Amino acid sequence: MSNKPKIIVLDDDPTGSQTVHSCLLLMRWDVDTLRIGLQDDSPIFFVLTNTRSLTPESAASVTTQVCQNLKIALNAEGVEDFLIVSRSDSTLRGHYPIETDAIAQELGPFDAHFLVPAFFEGGRITRDSVHYLIIGGVPTPVHETEFAHDSVFSYHHSYLPKYVEEKTQGRISAEAVERFLLDDIRAGSLERLLQLSGNKCGVVDGETQDDLNRFAVDILAAASQGKRFLFRSAASILTALAALPPQPIAAGNMAQYVRQGKPGAVIVGSHVKKTTQQLEALLRVEGTVGIEVNVARLLDDANQSAALLTEIKESTRAVHEAGKTPVVYTSRQELTFKDVNTRLEFGTKVSSLLMDIVRGLPADIGFLISKGGITSNDVLSTGLALTSARLLGQILAGCSMVLTPSDHPQFPDLPVVLFPGNVGDADALGTIYQRLTVPI
Repeated sequence: MSNKPKIIVLDDDPTGSQTVHSCLLLMRWDVDTLRIGLQDDSPIFFVLTNTRSLTPESAASVTTQVCQNLKIALNAEGVEDFLIVSRSDSTLRGHYPIETDAIAQELGPFDAHFLVPAFFEGGRITRDSVHYLIIGGVPTPVHETEFAHDSVFSYHHSYLPKYVEEKTQGRISAEAVERFLLDDIRAGSLERLLQLSGNKCGVVDGETQDDLNRFAVDILAAASQGKRFLFRSAASILTALAALPPQPIAAGNMAQYVRQGKPGAVIVGSHVKKTTQQLEALLRVEGTVGIEVNVARLLDDANQSAALLTEIKESTRAVHEAGKTPVVYTSRQELTFKDVNTRLEFGTKVSSLLMDIVRGLPADIGFLISKGGITSNDVLSTGLALTSARLLGQILAGCSMVLTPSDHPQFPDLPVVLFPGNVGDADALGTIYQRLTVPI
Protein backbone atom coordinates (compact mmCIF):
# COMPACT_ATOMS: atom_id res chain seq x y z
CA MET A 1 0.00 0.00 0.00
CA SER A 2 1.37 3.42 -0.94
CA ASN A 3 1.68 6.22 1.61
CA LYS A 4 -0.91 8.26 -0.31
CA PRO A 5 -4.37 8.35 1.25
CA LYS A 6 -6.82 5.66 0.17
CA ILE A 7 -9.55 7.30 -1.92
CA ILE A 8 -12.97 5.90 -0.99
CA VAL A 9 -15.76 6.89 -3.37
CA LEU A 10 -19.43 6.57 -2.45
CA ASP A 11 -20.94 6.60 -5.93
CA ASP A 12 -24.63 7.36 -6.35
CA ASP A 13 -24.66 5.43 -9.64
CA PRO A 14 -21.93 3.22 -11.12
CA THR A 15 -20.57 5.65 -13.68
CA GLY A 16 -18.25 7.70 -11.45
CA SER A 17 -15.40 5.35 -12.29
CA GLN A 18 -15.50 6.70 -15.84
CA THR A 19 -12.05 8.35 -15.67
CA VAL A 20 -10.02 5.70 -13.81
CA HIS A 21 -9.11 2.03 -14.27
CA SER A 22 -7.81 -1.18 -12.64
CA CYS A 23 -9.71 -0.65 -9.39
CA LEU A 24 -12.60 -2.39 -7.62
CA LEU A 25 -16.26 -1.47 -7.81
CA LEU A 26 -18.11 -2.81 -4.76
CA MET A 27 -21.82 -3.55 -5.06
CA ARG A 28 -22.14 -4.43 -1.34
CA TRP A 29 -21.05 -2.49 1.73
CA ASP A 30 -20.93 -5.03 4.53
CA VAL A 31 -17.72 -4.77 6.58
CA ASP A 32 -15.99 -7.74 4.91
CA THR A 33 -16.61 -6.40 1.40
CA LEU A 34 -15.37 -2.93 2.40
CA ARG A 35 -12.22 -4.53 3.82
CA ILE A 36 -11.58 -6.11 0.39
CA GLY A 37 -11.64 -2.61 -1.10
CA LEU A 38 -9.26 -1.28 1.55
CA GLN A 39 -6.84 -4.18 1.03
CA ASP A 40 -6.74 -3.79 -2.75
CA ASP A 41 -3.55 -2.44 -4.31
CA SER A 42 -5.30 0.32 -6.25
CA PRO A 43 -5.25 3.74 -4.53
CA ILE A 44 -9.01 4.11 -5.16
CA PHE A 45 -12.17 2.02 -4.88
CA PHE A 46 -15.87 2.67 -5.39
CA VAL A 47 -18.89 1.71 -3.29
CA LEU A 48 -21.91 1.74 -5.59
CA THR A 49 -24.74 2.98 -3.38
CA ASN A 50 -27.16 3.79 -6.24
CA THR A 51 -28.70 6.47 -4.02
CA ARG A 52 -29.73 8.63 -6.98
CA SER A 53 -32.55 6.14 -7.59
CA LEU A 54 -33.74 6.33 -3.95
CA THR A 55 -35.95 8.66 -1.93
CA PRO A 56 -34.13 11.28 0.18
CA GLU A 57 -34.81 9.26 3.36
CA SER A 58 -33.45 6.05 1.85
CA ALA A 59 -30.42 7.85 0.42
CA ALA A 60 -29.56 9.20 3.87
CA SER A 61 -30.08 5.78 5.44
CA VAL A 62 -27.88 3.94 2.93
CA THR A 63 -25.11 6.56 3.16
CA THR A 64 -25.17 6.35 6.96
CA GLN A 65 -24.99 2.56 6.85
CA VAL A 66 -22.01 2.60 4.46
CA CYS A 67 -20.15 5.07 6.69
CA GLN A 68 -20.84 3.11 9.88
CA ASN A 69 -19.53 -0.09 8.29
CA LEU A 70 -16.62 1.81 6.80
CA LYS A 71 -15.57 3.03 10.25
CA ILE A 72 -15.37 -0.59 11.42
CA ALA A 73 -13.51 -1.69 8.27
CA LEU A 74 -11.00 1.18 8.47
CA ASN A 75 -10.29 0.33 12.09
CA ALA A 76 -9.92 -3.40 11.33
CA GLU A 77 -7.46 -2.67 8.50
CA GLY A 78 -5.58 0.00 10.47
CA VAL A 79 -6.20 2.60 7.75
CA GLU A 80 -6.02 6.14 9.10
CA ASP A 81 -5.10 8.01 5.94
CA PHE A 82 -8.10 8.24 3.59
CA LEU A 83 -10.19 10.68 1.54
CA ILE A 84 -13.97 10.38 1.14
CA VAL A 85 -15.68 11.40 -2.08
CA SER A 86 -19.45 11.59 -2.56
CA ARG A 87 -19.46 11.15 -6.34
CA SER A 88 -22.53 12.37 -8.15
CA ASP A 89 -23.80 13.75 -11.42
CA SER A 90 -21.80 16.28 -13.46
CA THR A 91 -25.06 18.07 -14.28
CA LEU A 92 -25.82 18.67 -10.58
CA ARG A 93 -28.59 16.08 -10.10
CA GLY A 94 -28.53 14.07 -6.87
CA HIS A 95 -29.13 14.12 -3.13
CA TYR A 96 -27.02 17.10 -2.06
CA PRO A 97 -26.59 18.00 0.79
CA ILE A 98 -28.29 14.88 2.19
CA GLU A 99 -25.37 12.58 1.40
CA THR A 100 -22.56 14.90 2.44
CA ASP A 101 -24.44 15.67 5.69
CA ALA A 102 -24.72 11.94 6.45
CA ILE A 103 -21.03 11.37 5.72
CA ALA A 104 -20.02 14.33 7.90
CA GLN A 105 -22.23 13.04 10.71
CA GLU A 106 -20.58 9.61 10.69
CA LEU A 107 -17.00 10.26 9.55
CA GLY A 108 -16.49 13.94 10.47
CA PRO A 109 -15.61 16.44 11.59
CA PHE A 110 -14.30 17.81 8.28
CA ASP A 111 -12.56 21.12 7.76
CA ALA A 112 -14.34 21.66 4.45
CA HIS A 113 -16.47 20.02 1.80
CA PHE A 114 -15.90 20.90 -1.85
CA LEU A 115 -18.27 20.85 -4.81
CA VAL A 116 -16.20 19.88 -7.87
CA PRO A 117 -18.68 19.09 -10.69
CA ALA A 118 -16.27 19.47 -13.64
CA PHE A 119 -16.15 16.42 -15.90
CA PHE A 120 -14.00 17.18 -18.91
CA GLU A 121 -14.60 14.00 -20.94
CA GLY A 122 -18.32 14.83 -20.83
CA GLY A 123 -17.87 18.51 -21.70
CA ARG A 124 -18.64 19.94 -18.25
CA ILE A 125 -16.48 22.81 -17.03
CA THR A 126 -16.70 25.32 -14.18
CA ARG A 127 -15.56 28.92 -14.66
CA ASP A 128 -16.04 31.83 -12.23
CA SER A 129 -18.06 29.39 -10.08
CA VAL A 130 -20.58 28.89 -12.90
CA HIS A 131 -21.02 25.30 -14.10
CA TYR A 132 -21.36 24.81 -17.85
CA LEU A 133 -22.26 22.01 -20.22
CA ILE A 134 -20.58 22.41 -23.60
CA ILE A 135 -23.24 21.87 -26.30
CA GLY A 136 -22.09 22.05 -29.91
CA GLY A 137 -18.92 23.80 -28.78
CA VAL A 138 -20.85 26.44 -26.82
CA PRO A 139 -20.59 26.54 -22.97
CA THR A 140 -24.21 26.55 -21.74
CA PRO A 141 -25.04 27.19 -18.04
CA VAL A 142 -26.44 23.88 -16.75
CA HIS A 143 -29.60 25.48 -15.37
CA GLU A 144 -30.55 26.19 -19.01
CA THR A 145 -30.32 22.48 -19.97
CA GLU A 146 -32.84 19.63 -19.67
CA PHE A 147 -30.99 18.30 -16.62
CA ALA A 148 -32.05 21.26 -14.47
CA HIS A 149 -35.68 20.27 -15.10
CA ASP A 150 -35.20 16.70 -13.86
CA SER A 151 -38.45 15.43 -12.35
CA VAL A 152 -36.68 14.49 -9.10
CA PHE A 153 -33.62 16.78 -8.84
CA SER A 154 -34.59 20.09 -10.45
CA TYR A 155 -32.68 23.29 -9.64
CA HIS A 156 -32.51 26.93 -10.76
CA HIS A 157 -28.87 28.01 -10.52
CA SER A 158 -25.63 27.28 -12.41
CA TYR A 159 -23.72 29.71 -10.17
CA LEU A 160 -22.58 27.18 -7.61
CA PRO A 161 -22.82 29.34 -4.45
CA LYS A 162 -26.48 29.99 -5.33
CA TYR A 163 -26.97 26.29 -6.09
CA VAL A 164 -25.62 25.49 -2.60
CA GLU A 165 -27.93 28.05 -1.01
CA GLU A 166 -30.91 26.61 -2.92
CA LYS A 167 -30.14 22.98 -2.10
CA THR A 168 -29.37 23.65 1.59
CA GLN A 169 -32.54 25.79 1.80
CA GLY A 170 -30.50 28.75 3.00
CA ARG A 171 -28.57 26.89 5.70
CA ILE A 172 -25.42 27.76 3.75
CA SER A 173 -25.81 31.21 2.19
CA ALA A 174 -24.23 31.94 -1.19
CA GLU A 175 -22.02 34.57 0.47
CA ALA A 176 -20.63 31.99 2.93
CA VAL A 177 -19.33 29.72 0.16
CA GLU A 178 -15.56 29.78 -0.50
CA ARG A 179 -14.87 30.17 -4.24
CA PHE A 180 -11.72 28.60 -5.68
CA LEU A 181 -11.41 30.34 -9.06
CA LEU A 182 -9.15 29.33 -11.95
CA ASP A 183 -6.56 32.00 -11.10
CA ASP A 184 -6.52 30.84 -7.46
CA ILE A 185 -6.05 27.21 -8.43
CA ARG A 186 -3.35 27.92 -10.99
CA ALA A 187 -1.45 30.13 -8.53
CA GLY A 188 -1.70 27.49 -5.77
CA SER A 189 -4.25 27.11 -2.98
CA LEU A 190 -2.35 25.36 -0.20
CA GLU A 191 -2.19 28.26 2.24
CA ARG A 192 -5.89 28.93 1.81
CA LEU A 193 -6.77 25.26 2.24
CA LEU A 194 -4.86 25.14 5.51
CA GLN A 195 -7.05 27.98 6.87
CA LEU A 196 -10.38 26.18 6.31
CA SER A 197 -12.31 24.75 9.25
CA GLY A 198 -15.82 23.90 10.45
CA ASN A 199 -16.87 21.98 7.31
CA LYS A 200 -16.71 25.15 5.23
CA CYS A 201 -18.37 24.77 1.82
CA GLY A 202 -16.07 25.42 -1.13
CA VAL A 203 -16.81 25.42 -4.88
CA VAL A 204 -14.00 24.64 -7.30
CA ASP A 205 -13.43 25.82 -10.88
CA GLY A 206 -11.91 23.63 -13.56
CA GLU A 207 -11.50 24.12 -17.32
CA THR A 208 -8.92 21.39 -17.96
CA GLN A 209 -7.64 18.29 -16.21
CA ASP A 210 -4.46 20.22 -15.38
CA ASP A 211 -6.52 22.60 -13.21
CA LEU A 212 -7.83 19.78 -11.04
CA ASN A 213 -4.45 18.01 -11.03
CA ARG A 214 -2.96 21.21 -9.58
CA PHE A 215 -5.76 21.52 -7.02
CA ALA A 216 -5.35 17.85 -6.03
CA VAL A 217 -1.65 18.37 -5.29
CA ASP A 218 -2.58 21.14 -2.84
CA ILE A 219 -5.42 19.07 -1.35
CA LEU A 220 -3.08 16.13 -0.69
CA ALA A 221 -0.45 18.45 0.76
CA ALA A 222 -3.01 19.98 3.14
CA ALA A 223 -4.31 16.51 4.07
CA SER A 224 -0.78 15.39 4.88
CA GLN A 225 -0.68 18.30 7.36
CA GLY A 226 -3.81 17.03 9.11
CA LYS A 227 -6.63 18.81 7.26
CA ARG A 228 -9.74 16.67 6.65
CA PHE A 229 -11.72 17.27 3.49
CA LEU A 230 -14.87 15.81 1.95
CA PHE A 231 -15.77 16.04 -1.74
CA ARG A 232 -19.05 16.22 -3.63
CA SER A 233 -17.89 15.79 -7.18
CA ALA A 234 -18.14 14.43 -10.68
CA ALA A 235 -15.43 12.11 -12.00
CA SER A 236 -12.55 14.37 -13.08
CA ILE A 237 -11.25 15.21 -9.59
CA LEU A 238 -10.92 11.44 -9.02
CA THR A 239 -8.47 11.24 -11.93
CA ALA A 240 -6.43 13.96 -10.26
CA LEU A 241 -6.50 12.45 -6.76
CA ALA A 242 -5.71 8.89 -7.88
CA ALA A 243 -2.96 9.94 -10.32
CA LEU A 244 -3.02 6.62 -12.19
CA PRO A 245 -0.84 5.76 -15.22
CA PRO A 246 -2.58 5.18 -18.60
CA GLN A 247 -4.93 2.17 -18.67
CA PRO A 248 -3.26 -1.12 -19.69
CA ILE A 249 -5.57 -1.98 -22.62
CA ALA A 250 -6.33 0.82 -25.08
CA ALA A 251 -9.98 1.67 -25.74
CA GLY A 252 -9.74 0.50 -29.34
CA ASN A 253 -8.50 -2.95 -28.27
CA MET A 254 -11.26 -3.86 -25.82
CA ALA A 255 -12.74 -6.43 -28.23
CA GLN A 256 -10.12 -8.88 -26.96
CA TYR A 257 -12.30 -9.32 -23.85
CA VAL A 258 -15.41 -10.35 -25.85
CA ARG A 259 -16.23 -13.97 -25.09
CA GLN A 260 -15.45 -16.15 -28.13
CA GLY A 261 -16.18 -13.24 -30.46
CA LYS A 262 -19.92 -13.77 -30.01
CA PRO A 263 -22.72 -11.21 -30.44
CA GLY A 264 -23.59 -9.33 -27.29
CA ALA A 265 -26.65 -7.64 -25.83
CA VAL A 266 -27.52 -3.98 -25.14
CA ILE A 267 -29.87 -2.78 -22.37
CA VAL A 268 -31.05 0.85 -22.59
CA GLY A 269 -32.89 2.31 -19.60
CA SER A 270 -31.97 6.01 -19.67
CA HIS A 271 -34.52 8.20 -21.45
CA VAL A 272 -32.67 11.54 -21.67
CA LYS A 273 -32.65 13.09 -25.14
CA LYS A 274 -29.01 12.22 -25.78
CA THR A 275 -29.66 8.52 -25.08
CA THR A 276 -32.56 8.48 -27.54
CA GLN A 277 -30.34 10.00 -30.26
CA GLN A 278 -27.62 7.42 -29.54
CA LEU A 279 -30.14 4.58 -29.58
CA GLU A 280 -31.51 5.66 -32.95
CA ALA A 281 -27.97 5.78 -34.36
CA LEU A 282 -27.09 2.35 -32.91
CA LEU A 283 -30.16 0.72 -34.45
CA ARG A 284 -28.92 1.83 -37.89
CA VAL A 285 -25.68 -0.15 -37.39
CA GLU A 286 -25.57 -3.54 -39.10
CA GLY A 287 -25.96 -6.50 -36.76
CA THR A 288 -28.28 -4.83 -34.21
CA VAL A 289 -32.00 -5.49 -33.73
CA GLY A 290 -34.17 -3.24 -31.55
CA ILE A 291 -36.61 -4.71 -29.03
CA GLU A 292 -38.84 -2.10 -27.37
CA VAL A 293 -40.11 -2.56 -23.82
CA ASN A 294 -43.42 -0.67 -23.62
CA VAL A 295 -43.22 0.38 -19.97
CA ALA A 296 -46.68 1.98 -20.04
CA ARG A 297 -48.04 -1.56 -19.90
CA LEU A 298 -46.68 -1.79 -16.33
CA LEU A 299 -49.10 0.97 -15.28
CA ASP A 300 -52.15 -1.07 -16.23
CA ASP A 301 -51.95 -4.48 -14.67
CA ALA A 302 -49.59 -6.54 -12.52
CA ASN A 303 -50.02 -9.46 -14.91
CA GLN A 304 -48.60 -7.37 -17.74
CA SER A 305 -45.13 -7.58 -16.22
CA ALA A 306 -44.94 -11.37 -16.58
CA ALA A 307 -46.38 -11.29 -20.10
CA LEU A 308 -44.01 -8.52 -21.16
CA LEU A 309 -41.01 -10.40 -19.73
CA THR A 310 -41.90 -13.58 -21.62
CA GLU A 311 -42.27 -11.67 -24.89
CA ILE A 312 -38.94 -9.84 -24.50
CA LYS A 313 -37.02 -12.99 -23.53
CA GLU A 314 -38.36 -14.87 -26.55
CA SER A 315 -37.50 -11.99 -28.90
CA THR A 316 -34.02 -11.62 -27.39
CA ARG A 317 -33.24 -15.32 -27.79
CA ALA A 318 -34.45 -15.33 -31.41
CA VAL A 319 -32.23 -12.34 -32.30
CA HIS A 320 -29.23 -13.96 -30.58
CA GLU A 321 -29.75 -17.27 -32.34
CA ALA A 322 -29.78 -15.38 -35.65
CA GLY A 323 -26.25 -14.18 -34.82
CA LYS A 324 -27.25 -10.57 -34.13
CA THR A 325 -27.15 -8.31 -31.05
CA PRO A 326 -30.52 -7.57 -29.38
CA VAL A 327 -30.89 -3.95 -28.26
CA VAL A 328 -33.53 -3.97 -25.50
CA TYR A 329 -34.75 -0.44 -24.77
CA THR A 330 -37.50 1.13 -22.70
CA SER A 331 -40.16 3.09 -24.59
CA ARG A 332 -39.02 6.65 -25.08
CA GLN A 333 -42.03 8.70 -23.98
CA GLU A 334 -41.70 10.37 -20.55
CA LEU A 335 -44.62 9.36 -18.34
CA THR A 336 -46.01 11.80 -15.77
CA PHE A 337 -46.71 10.98 -12.12
CA LYS A 338 -48.54 12.68 -9.29
CA ASP A 339 -45.40 13.05 -7.13
CA VAL A 340 -41.70 12.19 -6.89
CA ASN A 341 -42.18 9.06 -4.78
CA THR A 342 -44.64 7.58 -7.28
CA ARG A 343 -42.14 8.36 -10.05
CA LEU A 344 -39.33 6.60 -8.14
CA GLU A 345 -41.56 3.61 -7.35
CA PHE A 346 -42.45 3.21 -11.02
CA GLY A 347 -38.74 3.47 -11.88
CA THR A 348 -38.10 0.58 -9.49
CA LYS A 349 -40.79 -1.48 -11.23
CA VAL A 350 -39.27 -0.80 -14.66
CA SER A 351 -35.78 -1.62 -13.38
CA SER A 352 -37.04 -4.87 -11.87
CA LEU A 353 -38.38 -5.92 -15.27
CA LEU A 354 -35.12 -4.96 -17.00
CA MET A 355 -33.11 -6.99 -14.51
CA ASP A 356 -35.34 -10.02 -15.12
CA ILE A 357 -34.52 -9.53 -18.80
CA VAL A 358 -30.78 -9.43 -18.01
CA ARG A 359 -31.03 -12.65 -15.99
CA GLY A 360 -32.86 -14.25 -18.93
CA LEU A 361 -30.21 -13.32 -21.54
CA PRO A 362 -28.58 -16.23 -23.41
CA ALA A 363 -25.70 -17.56 -21.31
CA ASP A 364 -23.20 -17.34 -24.17
CA ILE A 365 -23.51 -13.63 -25.05
CA GLY A 366 -20.12 -12.12 -25.87
CA PHE A 367 -20.57 -8.80 -24.11
CA LEU A 368 -23.18 -6.58 -22.44
CA ILE A 369 -23.65 -2.83 -22.87
CA SER A 370 -25.73 -1.10 -20.20
CA LYS A 371 -26.95 2.40 -21.03
CA GLY A 372 -27.99 4.69 -18.16
CA GLY A 373 -26.47 5.21 -14.72
CA ILE A 374 -29.19 3.68 -12.56
CA THR A 375 -29.71 0.91 -15.11
CA SER A 376 -25.98 0.11 -15.01
CA ASN A 377 -25.98 -0.06 -11.23
CA ASP A 378 -28.91 -2.45 -11.25
CA VAL A 379 -27.28 -4.60 -13.95
CA LEU A 380 -24.21 -5.10 -11.75
CA SER A 381 -25.85 -5.48 -8.35
CA THR A 382 -29.17 -7.16 -9.24
CA GLY A 383 -29.10 -8.48 -12.82
CA LEU A 384 -25.65 -10.04 -12.45
CA ALA A 385 -25.79 -10.24 -8.62
CA LEU A 386 -22.15 -9.17 -8.25
CA THR A 387 -20.46 -8.32 -4.96
CA SER A 388 -17.55 -6.68 -6.77
CA ALA A 389 -16.14 -6.23 -10.26
CA ARG A 390 -12.74 -5.17 -11.56
CA LEU A 391 -12.73 -2.02 -13.68
CA LEU A 392 -10.71 -2.55 -16.87
CA GLY A 393 -10.82 1.06 -18.02
CA GLN A 394 -12.70 3.17 -20.56
CA ILE A 395 -13.84 1.92 -23.95
CA LEU A 396 -14.82 5.50 -24.83
CA ALA A 397 -14.25 8.71 -22.90
CA GLY A 398 -16.58 8.57 -19.89
CA CYS A 399 -17.68 4.96 -20.51
CA SER A 400 -16.20 2.26 -18.27
CA MET A 401 -15.84 -1.45 -18.92
CA VAL A 402 -15.77 -4.03 -16.14
CA LEU A 403 -15.23 -7.78 -16.16
CA THR A 404 -17.38 -10.19 -14.18
CA PRO A 405 -15.46 -12.68 -12.01
CA SER A 406 -14.30 -16.00 -13.53
CA ASP A 407 -16.49 -17.92 -11.09
CA HIS A 408 -19.74 -16.12 -11.98
CA PRO A 409 -22.43 -18.84 -12.15
CA GLN A 410 -24.12 -17.51 -15.30
CA PHE A 411 -21.83 -15.07 -17.12
CA PRO A 412 -18.15 -15.71 -16.19
CA ASP A 413 -15.56 -13.24 -17.55
CA LEU A 414 -18.27 -11.18 -19.26
CA PRO A 415 -17.19 -7.67 -20.33
CA VAL A 416 -19.86 -5.17 -19.28
CA VAL A 417 -19.88 -1.56 -20.50
CA LEU A 418 -21.29 1.05 -18.08
CA PHE A 419 -22.52 3.92 -20.24
CA PRO A 420 -24.00 6.99 -18.46
CA GLY A 421 -27.17 8.48 -19.89
CA ASN A 422 -25.78 11.95 -20.58
CA VAL A 423 -22.33 11.21 -22.08
CA GLY A 424 -21.01 11.03 -25.64
CA ASP A 425 -22.08 12.27 -29.07
CA ALA A 426 -24.93 10.84 -31.15
CA ASP A 427 -22.74 8.02 -32.50
CA ALA A 428 -21.17 7.02 -29.16
CA LEU A 429 -23.31 3.93 -28.56
CA GLY A 430 -22.66 2.76 -32.11
CA THR A 431 -18.94 3.40 -31.71
CA ILE A 432 -18.78 1.21 -28.60
CA TYR A 433 -20.76 -1.54 -30.31
CA GLN A 434 -18.38 -1.46 -33.28
CA ARG A 435 -15.31 -1.54 -31.03
CA LEU A 436 -16.64 -4.71 -29.40
CA THR A 437 -17.55 -6.41 -32.67
CA VAL A 438 -14.39 -5.67 -34.67
CA PRO A 439 -12.62 -8.95 -35.61
CA ILE A 440 -9.49 -9.58 -33.52
